[in-house]
Amino acid sequence: MNAITPSAHDLPATAAAVASCTLPLRAADGAGCELIVVAPAQPRTGLLWLPALGVAARHYLPLAAELARQGVAVALHEWRGLGSSDRRAGRRCDWGYRELLTLDIPASHAAAASACPGLPWLLGGHSLGAQLAALAAARTPAMAMGLVAVASGVPDWRAFPPRWRLPLRGLYFGAPLLARLYGHYPGRRLGFAGNEARGVIADWAASGARGRYAARGLDDDLQAALAALRLPVLGLRLADDRMVPPASLAGLLACMPHAVRESQVLAAAEFAATRIGHFGWLATPGPIAARIVSWIGRIGPG
Repeated sequence: MNAITPSAHDLPATAAAVASCTLPLRAADGAGCELIVVAPAQPRTGLLWLPALGVAARHYLPLAAELARQGVAVALHEWRGLGSSDRRAGRRCDWGYRELLTLDIPASHAAAASACPGLPWLLGGHSLGAQLAALAAARTPAMAMGLVAVASGVPDWRAFPPRWRLPLRGLYFGAPLLARLYGHYPGRRLGFAGNEARGVIADWAASGARGRYAARGLDDDLQAALAALRLPVLGLRLADDRMVPPASLAGLLACMPHAVRESQVLAAAEFAATRIGHFGWLATPGPIAARIVSWIGRIGPG
């Protein structure tokens, strides 16, 4: 753990024994960002964490601190175009799942493994981040000993209640058109996601409309790779999460029929709240961290 030294990140007071560092990353195509690593003095396991669509890595610092306090080193991946990334989506700057899967996630994984050498690593994420974590592991199974999916599921419109299906089909048709018109998807203005690259929105919308994962410019059969995956998988769903109904999480787990799959539902009472939805748990991630640590103890290093 010589690579981890305290930094200026604001960590919860309960994480006194936890240190963090920020590592500069440069992808093979020149795109740069920072990887935040939060770890205890003697971690047992590592978790590379992929944020939700439009969410910067720093918003997961409370989760990282909770996990680190319980023995898990966490590396917070930064999406291209957000937070510390030196790219911003625009008419002259575009990318899709291909760049995220083949360039950015492997770069974060390599840096995290170098910062915390000798650890077994998990891949995990929130919402779209968990989907891309699964795709990354499907492409390179040796990257992870298991997968964690929090508030995530397939975006397939068929997995949602009937009243949502027509609006979702409209969104999957209209969002890529809007992104082409603006040069990027103006999520901040619309209140859904961030300002996203045209390619990311096109790949995301295609997976929702067709019910299959694919990436433009990538020849891999991602759906077949998922079906062949044999890693342990934990799916955690928030009971009040309308963005991930039960069939959505079930659909994501069904993409990996040979995986050792486990799904759990967390009620608002666990967070001392009346409702906890898709993003509400970020402020009080203790129950999520506890479920993850308990699962890690069952599947591997404890």
